[in-house]
Amino acid sequence: MAENGADQQAMEIDRRVESEESGDEEDLKKEGIDELSQNTSVYETEGEPDTPVDIETIILDPEAEDVDLNHCRIGKLEGFDVLKKVKVLCLRQNLIKAIENLDKLITLRELDLYDNQIKKIANLQELKDLEVLDLSFNIVRKIEALEGLNKVKKLFLVNNKITKIENIGHMEQLEMLELGSNRIRVVENIDNLKKLNTLFLGKNKITKLQNLDGLTNLTVLSIQSNRLTKIEGMQSLINLQELYMSHNGIEVIEGLENNKKLTTLDIANNQVKKIENIGHLTELQEFWMNDNLIDQWSDLDELKNAKELQTVYLEGNPLQKDPHYRRKVILSLPTVRQIDATFIRF
Repeated sequence: MAENGADQQAMEIDRRVESEESGDEEDLKKEGIDELSQNTSVYETEGEPDTPVDIETIILDPEAEDVDLNHCRIGKLEGFDVLKKVKVLCLRQNLIKAIENLDKLITLRELDLYDNQIKKIANLQELKDLEVLDLSFNIVRKIEALEGLNKVKKLFLVNNKITKIENIGHMEQLEMLELGSNRIRVVENIDNLKKLNTLFLGKNKITKLQNLDGLTNLTVLSIQSNRLTKIEGMQSLINLQELYMSHNGIEVIEGLENNKKLTTLDIANNQVKKIENIGHLTELQEFWMNDNLIDQWSDLDELKNAKELQTVYLEGNPLQKDPHYRRKVILSLPTVRQIDATFIRF
């Protein structure tokens, strides 16, 4: 693992991106080109890479349930009406500019339009059985036109230009919401999402943790690379298991009194001077605290109640300058099997 191993592991949590993300500018797309599924075949086409393919050169099987058309240079959504049984339609890495002509695909359960050129969410209201919608890596500026999509369980809007969380309060079946790498400043309008268990808000412009009281079933919260200076607003997240808050401006560990089920706590790359107020987190297994300002060995006593603790990241703190750094960590935390990026040898 690289020097900042904690951050790399944290970013892996963002599953389709956290992760994959850029603030005001888009990062390079990291998704590889997928193979076409057995249900669909495509003829070889000539022309420049950015020249849309003639849709008539694509043969679609009317009986196909899983249609995979990744990186096919499709420029317009048309001709898909023949798909009478389709459940999964994957159109990643194409040249699609508008969502249109999909209203006949009433059997659709999953729609993947990751990495296209879509500017506006529209024309989805007839897809009433849709459960997964991915519009990541597009140019969407506003969350809108999702009325009628009451069965959606996973919504991915990573790396767009969204400035506000809105128009999703009716999506009461939503379990995963991914809004990393946008321009969001306020956490709002998600109180009704009672079934939400995973929320990704990394790489935005959020300055305060708030409006989370209704998310009592949340188990994963990632809010890395924002503008937080304080841990707050977490009192109702009693089922939270993983919390990722690296790359903010946090100075004090606090506000976690009710989050007793935490197994992973990531506060790497902040301005924390003391490990405190986490002695009650007895289920903690992963503690990422690298690149802070910890300079007292006695602080590790705060972790002694965590009998299942397996991994700690403390590199980049003043403590690491101690020539007996690793030995002292092992003596202080005997259950630990990994210190920073290196496993302990017995």
